[in-house]
Amino acid sequence: MSVQSLEAVAKAMVAPGKGILAADESTGTIEKRLASVKVENTEENRRAYRDMLFSTKGLGQYISGVILYDETLRQKSAGGTPFVDLLAKNGILPGIKVDTGAKDLALCPGEKVTEGLDNLARRCAEYVKLGAKFAKWRAVITIGEGIPSSTCIAANAHALGRYAAICQAAGLVPIVEPEVLMDGNHAIERCEEVTEWTLNAVYEALYLNRVVLERSVLKPSMVVSGKDCPRQAPVAEVAERTVRVLKRSVPAAVAGIVFLSGGQSDELATEHLDAMNKRYAKEVPWPLSFSYGRALQQPSLKAWKGTAANVGAAQAALLHRARMNGLASAGRYSADLERQALAA
Repeated sequence: MSVQSLEAVAKAMVAPGKGILAADESTGTIEKRLASVKVENTEENRRAYRDMLFSTKGLGQYISGVILYDETLRQKSAGGTPFVDLLAKNGILPGIKVDTGAKDLALCPGEKVTEGLDNLARRCAEYVKLGAKFAKWRAVITIGEGIPSSTCIAANAHALGRYAAICQAAGLVPIVEPEVLMDGNHAIERCEEVTEWTLNAVYEALYLNRVVLERSVLKPSMVVSGKDCPRQAPVAEVAERTVRVLKRSVPAAVAGIVFLSGGQSDELATEHLDAMNKRYAKEVPWPLSFSYGRALQQPSLKAWKGTAANVGAAQAALLHRARMNGLASAGRYSADLERQALAA
């Protein structure tokens, strides 16, 4: 892919009013999702579930790209159309998760480092041939007693830098995803501190690895209270602290920012995104959008339940959440719109 094409793809990923659907759950992760609606974790059920998501009419109005898993990238719809082609026909860019998961970080109890750099160049070349236009790599940072450590931050930043460089060399736009986990009882102030530390380290590593920022997209976590913290920060505070950290840490050249939902409820993730855009969109140099997995899929999964007769209702639920988040990415979401749409 040419330099111009890489930049065009990065811009298309953060097009106005659109975000990214994360459907890159590993076989183990999707098993938990399917089990929640009592559906067996077979290849055919996984294919049927993704087919239901990707064939939703009108999805391309609100979704610019979909992150796929290795298995899913190679699968086809019930009509025999490869998922990559099905998405492309709807104006949606296909992407691919390329990391192999977070593993224990040696000599750092309670901390992880994401692996998958081995043979990454070869795998990226194959994914490009299969039709992928962008890639994703997730690093996880845990807040706890005495952690994160400098070792953990540095190791994950280095891996993200190497990954992003390899992707760009292969012709893929890298989504850089450093997630500061919500797990724990820490206050929002601690989350803000760790998020800023993490992002500064990541962008130093991207610079050292010669990554071209205009050909990349950032997928960060929002600055929120730990899920077990007695005080859960209100929406306005989350928006304020998140944007402050981004302005301090993320270069203006980055093509755009697509937040992960990170365990937030469906509507709360939408409210946070909307608050950022309503108040701060004119103060920041990048589009602020979404790349949600569970926060987009969960209502659809509950409606589907593995039954063909439920596909229409499941697709309507997905389209609704995609539309609400599309509105939030433009600062045009409201609780009234949510109620009106559900009542229609």
